[in-house]
Amino acid sequence: MAKRGAKLKAWPGLQNCRVPVVVTCLVVILVFLILLFCNNGKSPDSSFGYPIKKWNSFESVQFNPTTELRNGTDVIWQIPSLPKAVLFVAHGCDGRAANFWDRSSSCPNCIGLPEERLLVLHALARKFAVITISSAGRCWTFGEERLIVKNIIQWWAQTHNLESLPLVALGASSGGYFVSALATNLRFSSITLMIAAGKFDQMDITVNYPPTLFVHMPKDSYRQQKISEFIEVLKNKGIDAAEVECMEFPLSPSFLADRIPGMNQTVSAKLFELFQVKSFVDGNGYMKKDGRATRWKEALRERKNLVLDKSMVQHVQEELNLAFAYHEMTSLQSEQIFKWFESHLN
Repeated sequence: MAKRGAKLKAWPGLQNCRVPVVVTCLVVILVFLILLFCNNGKSPDSSFGYPIKKWNSFESVQFNPTTELRNGTDVIWQIPSLPKAVLFVAHGCDGRAANFWDRSSSCPNCIGLPEERLLVLHALARKFAVITISSAGRCWTFGEERLIVKNIIQWWAQTHNLESLPLVALGASSGGYFVSALATNLRFSSITLMIAAGKFDQMDITVNYPPTLFVHMPKDSYRQQKISEFIEVLKNKGIDAAEVECMEFPLSPSFLADRIPGMNQTVSAKLFELFQVKSFVDGNGYMKKDGRATRWKEALRERKNLVLDKSMVQHVQEELNLAFAYHEMTSLQSEQIFKWFESHLN
C-alpha cells in the first residue's frame, strides 16, 4: 500500500495549496450535497423547499376591491393600474368571493383566507385584474350557472374596458371543475385547475380548448390518476397541458404567524407546541393527518391559557390542510401558475 506522502507527490502542486482554499472547496461541496439530498431530487419550484411567502410579502400592493351584487350573487373585483390580463377565480365548495379579499371599509364582509388572499396579491402584483364571483349554492353547478358567470364576466370586462385583454381562469376543487366546463363557453387564454381533475370525460374537447395547468396534491391518488389520464387526452388533441405537484411540508413555531394576518408569533409558537404535545405532528413537524381529521380545535378548548380569536380558526384550519397536502387551496405555487398564464397570453 502506498504511503500518504507518495499519494500527495503524485498530484503536482497539491502540497503548495493553501489550507484555507482546500477548506473553502470542501465547504462548497458539502453545502451542495446537503441541498441536493435534503431536496430529495425535487426542483426548487416544488412546494417543499420553495420559499414560503409571508402574509405581508406584498407591501407595495394594497387591497382596494369593489363589491357588487349581480344576478343574485356576490361579485368582487380589483383592477391594477395598466392591467395586462384578466383573472377569474372560482372558489371551492363552501367558499365564496369574500374569501379572497381582506376585510376593509370597501369590503366589510371579506375574510381574507391566507391562501386565497395571497393568490390575489400575486395576481395584482403581476398586473392581472382580478374578479371573483360566489357560487349560487354550496358548490358550483354546470348548467345555467355557467351562462350566468359568463355573462357577468363579459359585462364586467366591457364596463371597465378590459374586453381586449387576455382572459385567464383559476378554479380550486369544485371551482376547478367549474372552470374546466366554463372554458367551453368562454374563451380563455389558459386555465389552471387546482386540486381538480376537470370534467374532460363529460365534454367534447376541441383543438380550441385553452392550455391547461393542473396544480394538484399527489396524496389524493385517485385525482392524480384522473389528471394523468386527462393530460394525455388534452395533449392528444394538440392542447398544451402540464402539472405541478404540491407536496407536504413541516410546520414550524412561526409558520402560522408567517401566513395568517393578525396572528402573533407567541400564539403561533404555542399552537405548534400544542400540536407536538398532542402528537398531531411527528418529530419533524409533519402533520400526521389532514387538518380536517385532526382534533386540534377540541385540544385548543382544553388549553385555558391559549386563546385563539374565533375569526382565525378557519385560517388555521386552511394552513393545516395545506401542510398535509391532500386537498386545499394553495398559493405556494403562484410563481409557476402565473408563469403559465403569462406564457400563454394572446
